[in-house]
Amino acid sequence: MRLYRTSNGNFVEDGGRHFRVPESNWDALVAHDNLDTYLRSVVDSGNPAAALASARLEAPIGSQEVWAAGVTYFRSRSARMAESKDAGGGDFYDRVYTAERPELFFKATASRVAGPGSNVRIRTDSKWSVPEPELTLLINPRGQIIGYTAGNDMSSRDIEGENPLYLPQAKVYDRSCALGPCILVSSDPLPPTTPIRIEIVRSGHAAFSGATTLAELKRKPADLAAYLFRENTFPFGAFLMTGTGIVPPDDFTLAPGDRVRITIDPIGTLENDVVQGRLAPAV
Repeated sequence: MRLYRTSNGNFVEDGGRHFRVPESNWDALVAHDNLDTYLRSVVDSGNPAAALASARLEAPIGSQEVWAAGVTYFRSRSARMAESKDAGGGDFYDRVYTAERPELFFKATASRVAGPGSNVRIRTDSKWSVPEPELTLLINPRGQIIGYTAGNDMSSRDIEGENPLYLPQAKVYDRSCALGPCILVSSDPLPPTTPIRIEIVRSGHAAFSGATTLAELKRKPADLAAYLFRENTFPFGAFLMTGTGIVPPDDFTLAPGDRVRITIDPIGTLENDVVQGRLAPAV
């Protein structure tokens, strides 16, 4: 089943049919003792709804924090080592790739997250920016993985490469994260053959494309979630991005107007346009 958060409420999709979820509060919804069972009862007892077609999809997040894991794919390890070699930080990435303890870092609050069809941003003080397509876990307040979504962990490679201690600036800024288009609700691990694909379209043409599978992910998602919850409590649950195995070539950087499409079967496609510049202040 797929769970959608929209401008017209929450909906669950099953077998191509959509059903309105009675629980309208997203935080309460993902905190259910057994979300899968609850949504199954909605499908079994409800009537299909047509309202989803006219609703705007929103980022599937309420009050959850978004965290991320780094250097979980060999391709990411190699890219990070190369970009930080001159700064003396290359060895750090090799060590964390082979270590028992993963690299985990804070990524975004809900207000910084872009949803399906909205814009992600590149920093004005960065000259080398890339998207990072990542399987993202939805973890409930009890530390249980209850679903999966597609994530874009936008990254300023030149800033992190200048000094690894600049990681928060390279990773955490307004609209540096995108989630969606939905939550694939399941407590079962996704198979290693699950593909992750990205396409970046510029002026109507493919500027970059790449693919990997979960078989290349060095760490088990459940282990990453367990480390995140070791000494932290998340009263609303949390999202955890699991790292990227797709890195564009070093001569590639995102540009305003690019369109980023991230597809993870069987979740769907997360699509966002790229902008640069400061966000307008909230009213």
